[in-house]
Amino acid sequence: MTVAIAWFRRDFRLADNSALRAALDAADTVVPVYIHAPEEDHINGADWQPGAASRWWLHHSLRALKQDLRERGSNLVIRRASDSLQELRMLIEETGAEAVHWNRLYEPHVVARDAKVKKVLGEEGVLAVSHAGCLLHEPTRHMTKQGQPYRVFTPFWKSLEPTLEVDQPLPAPRDIPAPSSWPQRLRVRELDLLPQIDWTSGIAETWAPGEAGAHERLRAFLDEPVKAYKEGRDYPSRDDVSRLSPYLHFGEISPRQVWAATNNEMQAEPGTRRGAASFLRELGWREFAHHVLFHFPHTPDEPMYPKYANFPWREDYAALLQAWQHGETGYPIVDAGMRQLWQEGWMHNRVRMIVASLLVKNLRIPWQEGARWFWDTLVDADLANNTMGWQWAAGCGADAAPYFRIFNPMTQAEKFDTAAYIRKYVPELAALPEKYLFQPWETPAEVQRAKGFKPGRDYPAPVVDYRQSREDALAALKELKKRND
Repeated sequence: MTVAIAWFRRDFRLADNSALRAALDAADTVVPVYIHAPEEDHINGADWQPGAASRWWLHHSLRALKQDLRERGSNLVIRRASDSLQELRMLIEETGAEAVHWNRLYEPHVVARDAKVKKVLGEEGVLAVSHAGCLLHEPTRHMTKQGQPYRVFTPFWKSLEPTLEVDQPLPAPRDIPAPSSWPQRLRVRELDLLPQIDWTSGIAETWAPGEAGAHERLRAFLDEPVKAYKEGRDYPSRDDVSRLSPYLHFGEISPRQVWAATNNEMQAEPGTRRGAASFLRELGWREFAHHVLFHFPHTPDEPMYPKYANFPWREDYAALLQAWQHGETGYPIVDAGMRQLWQEGWMHNRVRMIVASLLVKNLRIPWQEGARWFWDTLVDADLANNTMGWQWAAGCGADAAPYFRIFNPMTQAEKFDTAAYIRKYVPELAALPEKYLFQPWETPAEVQRAKGFKPGRDYPAPVVDYRQSREDALAALKELKKRND
């Protein structure tokens, strides 16, 4: 009897799993394996082990995958290791496996590790095969006419979309033939992924990790919100976004499945076409983010463009950073976003841009500090998307907003009708009339008395003056230009 290992990484699904399907097609018995090796998550010497919110999701995602496998007569072999290659070699010896199949990931440290795994196992006579399954296209296969990686999204997508061939998703296997005896394995809880002090109740109430949760979320989005997606995705108080990002990151649903389901909905319901097309373009941004990270592996810690490396950031910023992290900046839309992040492990994308702009421009705190905080607190913390988002906000990365584009948190709140959003996440402001909700420090004394509200006592005063901090940011940009002349 032939045995193959299906090595799960961030592809915690049974449907449309190319590696699992290849293992089933090639062997009599398949051993599903997950190796927890966070010590391998280093890029250019920096530690990118999963953050606290990601570990919570991983715990529950692994439990869901294990249950799904059991329902098909199989199980999940969980191992803890500092070296995935050595652990795979031990599993091969224990199971008699002749092949290992996995789906490719594209972070630079994973690419290097997988190349080593493939080389060493191949030299030892084990078939080691990687498969496409986490993106719609391979980053190595789409370049400019000059043979260079893309740095701007629009030409990237205009070139890719018309030629993009997306195969139909693979069905989930009905059963998975199990080995006669299982190798030693850990329980999910033995990975110690959950926090010792449970602060995750809000996250648990908001999310349902696992393949079933992913498809339930997709169905809910395509049922109604997708119709209003093009405009509605900019309004934080409306539920017109997909919220699929954590499911895509952990591979509980594939981009191919999302693409196919969305196109099917467009054909069945013409009224969804405008919103669905806009949504598919956002999947294109995900592809672009991974394209950029693959070709520019230094960007998680360094700006894509070296000229921004010497930007004159504020030097003593610990107190300001803490106020931003805790949602106590005195700018209601910013604080609402940061509190939503803490409570739910997620933040609306429009608000992500607003809070990032305040950090890197008005507070002049290095974008890397924001990237690290998001990495630890987001359930959808994805290295490619997180890196691109923060470099975009700082004006130093691919297709970035120019540094002089500074979001005004007051006008952003007014424009995108976030009164309900602010009242939900900043309850101490809930009683204020909307006229003063976005700038509570301007609340007249008589309104303060009537509402029992006092700025600075019941809600922080702004940590920086917006207009002055904007001028300081532009002056810093001029200073950078002088340094680079």
